[in-house]
Amino acid sequence: MRYMLLIWGHGSDVDGATEAEPQISAGGLEDGEPCWAPWAREMQARGVILHDGAQLLGPEAATTVRSSGPEVLVADGPFAETKEQIAGYDVIECADLDEAIYAASRHPVALKGGAVEVRPLATT
Repeated sequence: MRYMLLIWGHGSDVDGATEAEPQISAGGLEDGEPCWAPWAREMQARGVILHDGAQLLGPEAATTVRSSGPEVLVADGPFAETKEQIAGYDVIECADLDEAIYAASRHPVALKGGAVEVRPLATT
């Protein structure tokens, strides 16, 4: 089954995740390797398939669109009033929800105090 992992972090955590940070070599990382690479290797070894994923730009780059009848309302930034924000996503395929929960628990953002929301993808 496929699951989307929505990567949540606090504003300061997400803002601090510059493009340079993932390149830092530290425990389990090879030179120039992104911070999520050890996680991806572990998941691959467990049989979890990583289909897609990306880091998102900060909320200052967001645009919120709403439709009200024929009128389209466009606002800069996110509308949600929260200190947490979506920092990125991964789409994985694994045996079941338990495996998806394990994958989320081992994600580098979860290990650094962020949250990873696990949602099954609807089948068509």
